[in-house]
This record gives sequence, C-alpha cells and structure tokens, in this order.
Amino acid sequence: MTPTARRRFWEFPTLAATVAAAAVAVFSACSTAPAPTGEPQDGGTTASATAKGADEKVAPATAGTAPAAYSPRPGATASAEPARTARGGLFGDRTQPGLGTPTPAEKSPISRGQGSVVFGSVNVYTFNPPESFTPVDPATTSLAQVLADMGDESIEWYQHVMTLSNPWFEGRVPGSKGIEHAANYLEFWMTRIGLAPAFAAAAPSGDAASGAVPANPWRQPFDLPGRERRVQGGTLSIGGEPVDPTLARPMPNTGGGEMEGPIAFVGYGIESGKDGYTSFAADQRLDGRIAVVMRGEPLDAEGRSAWGGARMTSASSLAAKFDAIKRRGANGIILTDAPGFSGRRVDLSAMSAEALGGWIGVPVFYAENEVVDRIVRAADPEGRDLAALRAVADLPAQSGAILGRDEAKVLLKASVGVDGVVAHNVGGVLRGRGVLANEWIVIGAHYDHVGYGAYGADPKNRGKLHPGADDNASGTAALLMTAKRLKEAYDAAPADRELRSVLFLAFDAEEMGLNGARHFVRNSSIPAEKVDVMLNMDMVGRIRDHTLVVGGVESAVGFRAALEPMFVDSGLKVFADPSGRAPSDHAPFFGAGIPVLFFFGGVHDIYHQPGDQGYTVDPRGIPALLDLVERIAWWRASSAEMLQFSGPNARARTAAPAEPAAAPAPVVVDTAPGGSDRGYAPVRLGIQPAMAEDGESGILVESVSPGTSAADGGIKPGDILLKWNGDSLGSIQDMMAKLRASKPGDVAKLTVFRDGKETVLDVELKASTAPRRPQDD
Repeated sequence: MTPTARRRFWEFPTLAATVAAAAVAVFSACSTAPAPTGEPQDGGTTASATAKGADEKVAPATAGTAPAAYSPRPGATASAEPARTARGGLFGDRTQPGLGTPTPAEKSPISRGQGSVVFGSVNVYTFNPPESFTPVDPATTSLAQVLADMGDESIEWYQHVMTLSNPWFEGRVPGSKGIEHAANYLEFWMTRIGLAPAFAAAAPSGDAASGAVPANPWRQPFDLPGRERRVQGGTLSIGGEPVDPTLARPMPNTGGGEMEGPIAFVGYGIESGKDGYTSFAADQRLDGRIAVVMRGEPLDAEGRSAWGGARMTSASSLAAKFDAIKRRGANGIILTDAPGFSGRRVDLSAMSAEALGGWIGVPVFYAENEVVDRIVRAADPEGRDLAALRAVADLPAQSGAILGRDEAKVLLKASVGVDGVVAHNVGGVLRGRGVLANEWIVIGAHYDHVGYGAYGADPKNRGKLHPGADDNASGTAALLMTAKRLKEAYDAAPADRELRSVLFLAFDAEEMGLNGARHFVRNSSIPAEKVDVMLNMDMVGRIRDHTLVVGGVESAVGFRAALEPMFVDSGLKVFADPSGRAPSDHAPFFGAGIPVLFFFGGVHDIYHQPGDQGYTVDPRGIPALLDLVERIAWWRASSAEMLQFSGPNARARTAAPAEPAAAPAPVVVDTAPGGSDRGYAPVRLGIQPAMAEDGESGILVESVSPGTSAADGGIKPGDILLKWNGDSLGSIQDMMAKLRASKPGDVAKLTVFRDGKETVLDVELKASTAPRRPQDD
C-alpha cells in the first residue's frame, strides 16, 4: 500500500486515548496545554495545499526538482520515490500463535490529511505543541491492540525506544557500561539491517605478535575533553591516628586532597523534608569543618522511616545531602548509617559517582558506626554518642547542625587518579551505485544522554537516573528505522539506478557539547564537497498535534521551494526554520558548509528530567516522520546534481561526481571556526573544560574560544579555575550552576591557578549565543 493511501492515527482521538489510558496515562500531558510557542518570526508565512492555486508552480531546487508525489513504479525517474513494499515487524512477519494475539483492524486506523508549512525562525528551547488525546477506561482497553492497529513500524520504533531507555542502559552517559550496551545494540541492528561498518578503513591490520587488537569497524573512538576520576585510596585519622581502612574508606564520588578540621554533625543532612523538617539552621555555614551525616531520614522506634515506613522517601537522597552540605562550605564529609536502622543497606562502593550526584570536590568517606561513635563522643560539647545524636535528629523540630569542639579534629586524605574517557560514534554504510556512489548523505542522531544527571540536568536531580527516552532514544530508533527503509528501497531499485551512498551515524557525547559530531567533522576521509546533505533527528518521540519543526530549510539554494510540497504531502504541520544552526549534531556540519535538515518534535515538561521514560513517548506521528525523512533522503540519493550550500562559509560544489570509491569509507568534513553552544545558561564563559589533574579540585581549562567572556577576561589554556566570587569550583557542575545564576553584564571574580600561584580575574559575562533551555527560564 502506498503511503498516501495509509490512514493516520491522529484522526482517531479516541484510539489515541486508548494508548494513553491503557498505559496508565502514557501520554501524560493534559489536553489543555498551551499552544506551541516559538511561532515564526521575522515575517513568517504559511503555505498549505489548499492555499495554492491549481496551476501554481513550485520553484525547483538547484540540485533538481523534488518529487511531487510518491511513484511506486519500478524503474521510475531519478527523482521519484522508491517502490513501496510490505514492511515486516521487528522480527519479520507477524505470526498468530493463537487466541489472544491482536490482529490489525481491517481498516487501518492510521490516517493522514493534508499538511501545512509555517516558514520562520523557531526557538527550539520553547517550542512546545499541545497534547491531544481522549482518556478511556484502561480496564477495558487493550494496549496490544492499539499498537497492532498503529502498525509494525510504530511497534518496532516503540520497542527500540523502550529498550534504549531501560535503566540497564544507565541513561547512556559517555564512558559508562550503559552506553557500551547501547553501542552494542546499535551494532547489532545495523548488522541485521544489512549495513556495512562505516569505519572499517580505520581499523589497523593487527599483529598477534605485538598484541595489537584491530579497532571495531563500527565505531569511531574519540577522547572526551573531560576526565574520568578513579579512587586510588585514602585514610581517615582521628587525633593523628589512622583508622582501619576496612572501617573507613573513600566513597566513589570523593574529591582528592587532604582536609583537617573539627566536625559538624548535620543529622540526616536533609534540606527540606516532611512538614518543614530541615537539618540546617537558616543561613548556617559549615566552613572549615568536616560534616558528619547519616544515611536515610528520621526513624521510628522500629528503625523504619518515620515518613515512608518500609521505604525511604525522596528526602533521603544522598546526592541531595551532599549538595546541601557542600553548598554550606564544608571541607569534607563523613557518611555513616543511622544506628538502629532496620532496612536493607546498599553497597555504596558499587554505586557510580554519578549516582551519588557526581564528583563532590572535597574528600568524602563512609565510616562504620563504631568509628563515627568515637568521633562524636570526643567532639560533642555534651559528650553524647551517635545513638543520642540520632535521637535528636529524629525529632520533628531541629535547631541546625551541632558544631563539635574546635580542638577535636578529624583528618581526611583521599587519593584520586585521572583516566581518560573514550566515547564512540557508531556508524553503518549503505553503499550507493554508479558515479553517484562516491557522494554521500549523512543521516544522524545522538544516542547518549545525561546518565544520573551529573551534567546537563537540573542540579536537584543529580543522582537520579535520566532514561532519555525522547532525548534521544526516539531519534536513535528513528535512525534505525530509516536505515531499514532505505536499505529496502536500495535493494528494490533497478540495478542501473545511480544512487548516493548513505552514512548512518549515531553520535556519542552530544549532551556534553556536540562532541561526537564535532569529532566526526574534524576526523574522516572524504572532503565536505562530497557530502550532499546531513539529516539529523533529535527528540522526535513526542510529535504532538501532528506538529514538527524542520530546521535548515534555507541551508541550500532552492531548498525551501523543493521541500515545501513534501512537507504539505506529509500530513504534518511543519514549522520550517531557515537556519541550519541549533544545539544539536547537525550544527558542526552546517558550520563546515554542508546543507542540513534538523527534525525536532519540541520540548516538554520532562525534558532532561528523570521522567523522560519510555512509556511517555507517542508512536502516533512516527510513520509520518519516517515517510518524510525517507522521501527527502531518496530525493537527495537519486538527484543528479548536488545541493549548493547557502550560508556562512559557502563553497562551490563539485560539478561532476568522481568515480565510485573502491570500498565503503566514512565521510569527512572540514574543520570550521566557531561552533554551537548547548545553551545551558543565559551567559557563556567560552572555555573547553576538563577536570584538574591528580585529583585536585578545580576546573582545568583546555582551550578558550576567541571573542568570549573568558578570552576578554584573560583566562588562558592551562589555567585551573578555583573560585567564582569566592565560592570554590569543585566541578564543572559548580561552574554551570554559577552560569545559570548569572546574567549578561555581570562581572565574576574568578580565581585561577597559573604558574604556581593564584590570580583573581574580573570577567564580564556575555550573553550565550544560543537560546536558553526551558528550565533556565
């Protein structure tokens, strides 16, 4: 069945509601959500099929006319769509083992009407289309039937998203086991689809005698600008006497260095708990002290949570405790269990630093009760033991931290090493044919996310798993689905059809600053002149009210006119942004003079939040998205002429394509000046940061961008940023918090360590070049 004959899901609001209710509010945003913001600016215009006269023509693109409609005939002209075939499910054709297995409705409930186009600039940080569904009774609804009615491709895409957002993938943070699992998953599916490894030419031959191991031909490794710390050891000393290391040991998120001082007993270290409970007095500081804190929250007589019973509430979060203590200036932290706790104890040594809220910047130790009891007996002005202090912390009313005697000091010494973090782009090639085979289309999506929220997320959520379903398991799943579609289309095309090669790229470390895309742009083997276009899918999992942003529609000469009929035929309301710049992986390609298109479904209330889970995505708009991306890709694959870039660094394209390369090879694009900020804050400092060497606190400056606040303020590569207006900078997260709290024109006094001494620089902060994220507003 041709795509124009398919019916689209959004024309049946009650069926859409079925998915929502059957999954217990799968699509949880209410139907009264505000209309999308980010409407066209600078005189934006709207076009639709009904607004055009019957004889109205669409101007052709420089590279050839876009197809006006799908043409399923074999051997059609070079600009026509590929032949359509019946698409199999996740593991091939659906089987019917017996009663209870849903069969698709005889009349497909998926429908698509005529679309429309709104031309103009779009703010991707605030574009938020309204939700649309009708609640139904989950007790009488079959979720399996709803998905079956949506079709095999919606099911397959949905399963990819549910898999990649599973906690087993740990939020797919670079350098984690979870993202390694995700890379293996991508390799599996690219192999199953029938792609060739993209980086086979980069693999060394290998030498068994020397022990060399060939590189993985599916992956392009690169070093991240940050560093991965590992705890090497440490000691806790009381009165100059080291404690048995089996009773007191550094925690996985400890900072390095040596700190000595009197203690401050902060009870459960809870900043805000039930009924106004808090462990801290107003404006209380802990400067110069070692904070002693208990796990959990106030307990009852049976040793269970007085607030949650058998289960602790969110107030017990260790990441939140550490953050509250650190912000009050403590020089170190000692964690222990509350004496008498009757629940299950978690092995802290098995937890990652990210799960504990990230690197804390000061020494952090776990100590057994007997060690902490000895510390507090010696330090408490009233001579109380740990059990007595727990009883005080269990009271509803608190008077703040209990400060120990100044002469009763504790010494914490932790040694932390620095390992490099290696990230990986994962790529597969669909080889073209004829003289066009040596020209390329790049289709990409980033597969990383923010893990446990150590960066790129709301600080209050540090230590909480961020599954990253919409951002960007959704785009990764769409990448795999597009690869499968185009492989089928290429296989079905006549043998003499000339087609460009397609590189499918899953980028790593996008959330840390487009690192994977930047690395690919700077390190490959074919010039940018051989790349016709880059298509990027980021956050396409919640296409609400059949509304989609497509950026970059004026990044090539004639692009807008050629794309307009395809947008209208898609059945989507497309907000067509002319710019090829946005905070996603297409930006480095655009900066290198390559035409780009950016497919984006909009932000929402769980963007970069722990709530971005698999069940919240919406498969309804996926068939229309896949149809549109495939149609554009096929058009560009079969057009005789390459697109001509329109924008900064414009360059002439090769008029006559070269002969095909002998073997699949990865694409390369040139390094371009500038770049794209992620826009985490209203101001930009302009440094490329890494962690300081040898476990010391501070932020190592690897590079400084010209013309930025840092460059104008005198910050240099090799500097270590120690303080911001007198507050210590123990991590990149500390610096991001300062940036979020600043506004353009503020002057920050930054203490830097340079040439063996500290220097204070006055840095006037400039506005970020990218729009702000919603949570920053």
